[in-house]
Amino acid sequence: MPAFICVTCGTQYSPSETPPASCPVCTDERQYVPPSGQSWTTLEKLRSTHSNKIRRLATDLTTIETTPAFGINQRAILARTPGGNVLWDCIALIDDATIDLVRGFGGVTAIAISHPHYYTTMVEWSRALGGIPIHLHAADRQWVMRPDPAVRFWDGDTKSIGAGLTLVRLGGHFEGGTVLHWADWQGGRGVVLSGDVLQVVPSGHVSFMWSYPNLIPLSAAKVRHIAGILEPFGFDAVYGAFSGRGQIDANGKQVVAASVARYIARISD
Repeated sequence: MPAFICVTCGTQYSPSETPPASCPVCTDERQYVPPSGQSWTTLEKLRSTHSNKIRRLATDLTTIETTPAFGINQRAILARTPGGNVLWDCIALIDDATIDLVRGFGGVTAIAISHPHYYTTMVEWSRALGGIPIHLHAADRQWVMRPDPAVRFWDGDTKSIGAGLTLVRLGGHFEGGTVLHWADWQGGRGVVLSGDVLQVVPSGHVSFMWSYPNLIPLSAAKVRHIAGILEPFGFDAVYGAFSGRGQIDANGKQVVAASVARYIARISD
């Protein structure tokens, strides 16, 4: 039986004879069902029309992106660390060429995902890479549409997944919204891989939303909470979920603090 994939958000569902009646990820207010209605595809069909491209983002950080654009059009980031590589966030398309390239970088020891919009075909990725664990925050358990033994739920605000690698739950966009902090990146400069929990924007700042496509902002209190949890972590760079929307290559800690201040000032005006 095929494992159907929602065309709008890229979420893959457990195998079934017919597509689900609807996609709960899209009917949620943080996403949307397009005017044309709910539509579905499969990984086999997607492989016939799309391909992935791999690009260097920064030292030891490589992006994997699908072309032409599919679903939400986020990117995955391969963090190549001395203790083992981590795949940060997922994209829907996985094919033999992509897996060969990832294995060429040394494979992957774990997958970690910022929030449910990027779960996509995470089970397919895990199985193709040897059944590696998928780390998701337990607060977002209800959004897992294809359960699998590889999925490992964690609780609390932080979880270490390797030397110098910490998952940090910030909440905001989703209750379990998570970023990945790599403390030892570039000799201790530190980097945050932020998904869109911290959305890197063209001005070189970050911003915060409860729903991005529907333009529903977060409250000042929520953003203060996010800033408070992130405060103890040092980092110089911040890389988000999308190419071509700006990136923060230096002074990331100061940029996030300034972004929080300007956001709170505007939302409170």
